[in-house]
Amino acid sequence: MHNEEKYQKLKDIIKIYLPEDVVVTAIEQDSHLMNDLNINSANLVDIVLDVEDAFDIRLENEDMEHMQTVSDAMAIIDAKLAEK
Repeated sequence: MHNEEKYQKLKDIIKIYLPEDVVVTAIEQDSHLMNDLNINSANLVDIVLDVEDAFDIRLENEDMEHMQTVSDAMAIIDAKLAEK
C-alpha cells in the first residue's frame, strides 16, 4: 500500500469523528488531532480502533500516547505494518 493510499484511508477514518465546526479539508499531515481538529479523547479511541481494523494492526497504549498529529499516526501505521 502506497503512502497516499494509507493517508487517504486514515483521512477517511478521521473525518467520521470530526466535530461539525471542523471541515474535512482541515485534515492535513501536520494537523494535531485534538488541538487542530477538535477530536475529543473518546473519539480518539474510536479512531485508534478503526485504524487497527482498517490496517489490520494492533496499537498499544504507548502508540496512542504518541499519536498526536496525522503524521504521527502515519508513522505509527508504517512501523506496525513493517513489523508484520
